[in-house]
Amino acid sequence: MSRKVFIGPALRRLREDARLTQTAFAQRLGLSVSYLNQIENNQRPATAGVLVALGQTFGVDLATFAADDTDRLVTDLREAAADPMLSDSAPSLQDLKRVAVDSPAFARAFLRMHQTARRLGERLQAAGDTPYLPPSEEGEAALLPYEEVRDYFHYVDNYVDDLDRAGEDLAERLGLAAASDRLQVLAGYLAARHGLNVDANANLGDDVLERYEAGPNVVALDGSLDSATRAFLLANRIARLEQSETMARIVSQAGFRSRAAGDIARVALANYFAGALLLPYRRFLAAAKETRHDLDWLGRIFGASLEQICHRLSTLQRPGQRGIPFYFVKVDRAGNVIKRHSATRFQFARFGGACPLWNVHESFEQAGRTFVQVAEMPDGIRYLSLARAVTKGAAHWRAPVRRYAFGLGCEISYAGDIVYSEGLDLKAEANVAKIGVSCRICERANCHQRAVPPIDREIRVPTDRRKVVPFDLM
Repeated sequence: MSRKVFIGPALRRLREDARLTQTAFAQRLGLSVSYLNQIENNQRPATAGVLVALGQTFGVDLATFAADDTDRLVTDLREAAADPMLSDSAPSLQDLKRVAVDSPAFARAFLRMHQTARRLGERLQAAGDTPYLPPSEEGEAALLPYEEVRDYFHYVDNYVDDLDRAGEDLAERLGLAAASDRLQVLAGYLAARHGLNVDANANLGDDVLERYEAGPNVVALDGSLDSATRAFLLANRIARLEQSETMARIVSQAGFRSRAAGDIARVALANYFAGALLLPYRRFLAAAKETRHDLDWLGRIFGASLEQICHRLSTLQRPGQRGIPFYFVKVDRAGNVIKRHSATRFQFARFGGACPLWNVHESFEQAGRTFVQVAEMPDGIRYLSLARAVTKGAAHWRAPVRRYAFGLGCEISYAGDIVYSEGLDLKAEANVAKIGVSCRICERANCHQRAVPPIDREIRVPTDRRKVVPFDLM
């Protein structure tokens, strides 16, 4: 193997889940107890023979170990460690890598503590001379619920097996693949199975998409929505009716630290099931490969929106049937990341804005056009990055218009399987955009778009010349 694979914590969890002692586990794998102990403590890497034995003996997908969380954890730890409050004792990059590899649970706990401290600081600063922190639930007011849920999906590779398989099974039972009108099929199923009547052309107002009335047992959909969105809303309602126990179990096991985070997670999980129902895993994966991941073609095949297609591509990480690992982001015109999901090592900023050189920002200049970029992160990994801006149509003249940009990307090694790579010279250095995570932690010294200096570097302001960026990094 070209890269040493340290799987200590994951291997220990596998053994403990199987309720085996180190002696019994080692015997099953044909290893000595001392060797197993060394692997579990990351004192030695796992060999190819050990990985094969794990797959044959315990049915473990080898990709589970090959695509671990280490890179993501190191990136998140590096950003947290660059905080000025740690400037006198900031750990080195090597120390951070060691923590991420040897003690991932501790690394995540440290990130939660840093996030809490940061939010408390922001609240105190905003309060001015009369600091007041509103009563919190279990002392967790400083943790934003959306961030908790975002991190949960971030560290499970945006794949939820139970809901994914349940959605695929229901799609097969309903015959959605052959249905000419999915909306009618879903409405008929809700009526037959749950006695729920669907009004698909209601007038619900500018900001209401769906309304459920338990009394008359009616679900109303706003008539201004396109068919793909209305079908998605009905699939979401099915998730709430039929998958509530599964979603409650997932939320409980996730250990969210606030009730609000659990509520938001249920919304995200219901959306996940809806995507799995309308874009069933095996059929969608086969179509993605056949079309070389052509977003518009996939949208026509499945009657789905661009957002639904991009989101589903980022979830194709079923053990034994993995698709290309994609990241997916949804960004507004101000650069706020509204939604982000990733099965890649792409580095996202936990705080602050994203790199302005990333093509997802450029896409707002010409809505509807797909922008293609070869982007290189500071760690040297290159990505084929796609971006497209869309405008959500208004229901009437005075209704607000919403504009978003979607970003989708994968490592450049998969570019040959992506139709958008055609005609690109992937090896030409002139075509590579040197992007970063965010200015506050980006180490690139000569970026003409730098907004602020990195918080972990000293600066020098020259007096004998004036450049685009008025300071040098020390």
